Amino acid sequence: MKQFFLFAFLLFSFGVQAQAPATYYSSATGLGGTALKTALHNIIKGHTSLGYAALWEAYKTTDKRPDNGKVWDIYSDKPGSTAPYFFTFGTDQCGSYSAENDCYNREHSWPQSYFDSNEPMKSDLFHVYPTDGWVNNKRGNYAYGKVNSPTWTSLNGSKLGPNAYPGYSGTVFEPIDSFKGDIARTYFYMATRYYTEDSGWENWAMADGATLKPWVISLLLEWHHNDPVSQKEINRNNAIYAKQHNRNPFIDHPEFADCIWGTGDCSGAPTSVETAQLLQVAMYPNPAQAQVTLDLKGMQASEKVQVAIKNLQGQILLFQKENGGKLLPVSVSGWAKGIYLVEISSAQGRYVQKLIVE
Repeated sequence: MKQFFLFAFLLFSFGVQAQAPATYYSSATGLGGTALKTALHNIIKGHTSLGYAALWEAYKTTDKRPDNGKVWDIYSDKPGSTAPYFFTFGTDQCGSYSAENDCYNREHSWPQSYFDSNEPMKSDLFHVYPTDGWVNNKRGNYAYGKVNSPTWTSLNGSKLGPNAYPGYSGTVFEPIDSFKGDIARTYFYMATRYYTEDSGWENWAMADGATLKPWVISLLLEWHHNDPVSQKEINRNNAIYAKQHNRNPFIDHPEFADCIWGTGDCSGAPTSVETAQLLQVAMYPNPAQAQVTLDLKGMQASEKVQVAIKNLQGQILLFQKENGGKLLPVSVSGWAKGIYLVEISSAQGRYVQKLIVE
């Protein structure tokens, strides 16, 4: 979701939605691979299922546009420009439809037929989005993928057609770039929330049970990296947590995806903020009021670096990739006063430090 400019240092709205306790992910600290996946599963399993009918009301909190109060539909929104249409909660609820802009319904991003429409999966808000009914129908049970030669294109640019991504040759649905990261983190959530609880799930193009297929992991990691966590996702995560009492770990901690499915290694991650500089990195001024500078000049310009700033509840305000050998200014003007965590990591180690904003 680039329209909220996470790369431009997003402001988290403190106190607007329910936040996780500071210890929410404590049992996952320092883990990687299957051990991390298992720990996260145990943290987020057993959530409160609202029931399928209750999703209509839940969407008024979880998927409400901040600009006009309308339904936030990822299949019709056009970040950076005006969407072709908007839906009003309740009034435009499907019903029947025969074209785009007729009504919105409930899109199971992980098709419900593959888990036999059973609960709690059927009503899990993290993967059931409000979307245009016609576009939802066009997507059907097709996998997500990359489409170069579309057979159909929606008004916001979502595409249906043969998959051009290596590993699968069937028909796929490709959302627009601004929502690809949202879908990737949704699938990482599903593969973790229902890990070891997928008895009876069908195998299909994207997964065997709840286990993502190799080509899917490769695709979704690309989407995850290219479309970082947005303020929309942060707010939706908090709103869902207030209702069904679990969270999407891959929104709170984007690095978890690489630690489980990618090349990231979290096994040596420091468990305390007081674990000082493992990299040649500096941060000043601290405390800061308007701007803080992250000094990466002690690192090689060719060194790939991940930079994250979080609040003490674990919510991400900044997550981006940089090269070393530079000064990185970060605007904190308007941020709530308090303590934040700055995490900078590379293949050479990790820097974790408190940042005080006054």
